[in-house]
Amino acid sequence: MNNLLPGLLALLCASSVHAGVNIGGTRVIYDGGKKEAAIGVSNPDSVPYLIQSWFDNLDNSAGKIPFIITPPLYRLDRGQENVMRIVRAGNVPDNKESMYWLNIKAIPAAEKKANSLQIAVKTRIKLIYRPASLKRESPEDFAEKLVWTISGNHISVRNPGNLYMNFNEITVAGKNVPEPTYVAPGALATFSLPAGVSSGPVTFKLINDFGGVGVTHHVAI
Repeated sequence: MNNLLPGLLALLCASSVHAGVNIGGTRVIYDGGKKEAAIGVSNPDSVPYLIQSWFDNLDNSAGKIPFIITPPLYRLDRGQENVMRIVRAGNVPDNKESMYWLNIKAIPAAEKKANSLQIAVKTRIKLIYRPASLKRESPEDFAEKLVWTISGNHISVRNPGNLYMNFNEITVAGKNVPEPTYVAPGALATFSLPAGVSSGPVTFKLINDFGGVGVTHHVAI
């Protein structure tokens, strides 16, 4: 145990843990009627960063992703801003939304200081492709069409619409459902009930296109 103390103290005394870069949004809504989408990245820090970006499928599977981002790798100096462009490069459904993960990793330049600790920070946000036929729609337009059921220790929600419904919160009997995520178009999503809850009034809030939280919806089950 004593042999570990010098290493731990060096880690605690590290002098260069950077806050990282700023990303211009918590999600990207790609309007299918346009040729591309974009997201900005800025560096308010005192050191340059190497910015690396790529896409993942929602389930992290190895399937091909029909989007590319440019530039995928570049240097961002102190005080600089850059706009990354996202372009569709394959087929996606034209009658419902598609959603993927956009990963942005910021790797700080190494400083020539003793006991300095450099931390690469990866941010993961959602890329939502909305076909041109649905560009006037929003998740709130379909909120009341969700179908909810409670069975055993779980609550399920069916989405008959064509948009992804991303949840900020779900409550049952006034208690928060742990880790609510989303329900895909035409799909069923199931979440565990809060501890000690088996039934009761249900409410939920959606995350809108700008990353904000919508109104509280009440569900009768």
